[in-house]
Formats: sequence, structure tokens, C-alpha cells
Amino acid sequence: MKAAFSILTAAVLSFCAAFAQLPTDCSQAVLGIADGWNSSTVSLSLVEKQPDGRWARVLGPIPGRLGRTGLAWGLGVHSNPRGVTIKREGDGRSPAGVFLIGGLWTTNKTPIKHHRRIPEVRVGPCDLWVSDPSQPRLYNRHIRLNHPAATPGELKEQMRQTDYAHSIKLLICHNTWETPGRPIAGAGSSIFFHIWRRDGAAPTAGCTAIAEANLRAIIARLDPARHPMYILLPRAEYSRLRASWHLP
Repeated sequence: MKAAFSILTAAVLSFCAAFAQLPTDCSQAVLGIADGWNSSTVSLSLVEKQPDGRWARVLGPIPGRLGRTGLAWGLGVHSNPRGVTIKREGDGRSPAGVFLIGGLWTTNKTPIKHHRRIPEVRVGPCDLWVSDPSQPRLYNRHIRLNHPAATPGELKEQMRQTDYAHSIKLLICHNTWETPGRPIAGAGSSIFFHIWRRDGAAPTAGCTAIAEANLRAIIARLDPARHPMYILLPRAEYSRLRASWHLP
């Protein structure tokens, strides 16, 4: 399952950790701008770099929902400022920063159009996603049992199969095994793009949620060869970091 965990590991190799900026080979990004650190709403756009080097919006703006308590700096391919609040398990915040985009995890009955190099895992009763910090070797990782989840611990970590909002999940690689030095147990797990609830009236627990049609449109256009990334920042931070981080 490691290959399915991220379609963009190669992007990490082109990223110099000493400088917080987009990898030079990234030419496609989902850009999310929130009003502030405590905002649970976000405006999303899919942007692509043109042959002349300019970035152009190809989808959006798209309304979305974030964690119920807003944002906190996450663990991605960027470098976090010193002394800031970092995302942690159960804080209800969406991770801010620059992140690889991973594979698909689905139960939706209608096929999801996507690039053939984006792996899709069909979720069943044997699939777990570990969010328990007391299991650091398994934390924030997909596990497929050789039997349906049965014990209390297994059932607690079982991936959702009957929750329509989670029937299409696109992995946001916050604190994942694909990022060097990760994951850190307790620093936040199971962060995805997924379908929003109540037509956008409900926040998330830390994921980014949008309307199903918009989620499908983004997935259909993602091209692993363009090394797509997810950039999520409050508006003031985006303005401050845009030039130095080489953001769209």
C-alpha cells in the first residue's frame, strides 16, 4: 500500500528543505485561501503554470470548509516558522502549508474519473486508518487487515464505509510517511479532501471539504506529471510568503 499512499514522493526530492518554497517541477496546485487562522471556510482554485511561467486559474474559485476551529501550521514540504502553533491530533484544525497530494480512497458507487497513475483504493471492512498516537509505528497510515475489523481497537480505526461525505477521499499528505522525518505521532492524522456536509453548512474535523461535483472536477484534472501540490494558508500569510515561497 505504500505506493498508493502518495503519487508525489518524487516532488520531495526536488524540494530543498532549507527554503520554504514550491518545488521547481510543480506546475499544478490546489490553492486554498482562508480569511484567517480561525476561519473554517476557504476559497479554493486549481491553478496551472503556463508555458510562459505564469500561473492561471483553470477551476474555481470553489467554496470549501475547513476544520471547525480553523487552521494551524501542518507538517508538509514547507518549513514552519519558529514558535508557531502546530497541528495536533484532535484540535479540530486544518493543516496550513504546502503538501503533496496523495491517492484516492473510495466507496462511492459512481466511478471517479482520474489519471491512471493516481492509485485508487476501494475501502472495505478490512481497511483501517490509524489515528491513535500510542501506536507510533502505525500512526497516520492505512492498514488492511486479513479479516474484517472486529476488536474495539480495530473498529475504532476502521475507515468509514457508510458515510457518504467520505465516499471520495483524496489524501492531503500532512504528517505522512512520504515526508522525511514523518509521521510524528500525535501531530495529526487522516487529512483528506472529501465531500462536504449539509451543502457546506458544516465544518470538518481538519479535512478540506467541497461539493462532490467540484471534488470530482479537481480529481479529473490532476496530473501526477505536473507534481500537483496543496497550498493552504490564511490570506495574510499567503500575501507575506507569496514571493519568497514562489507561490502562484
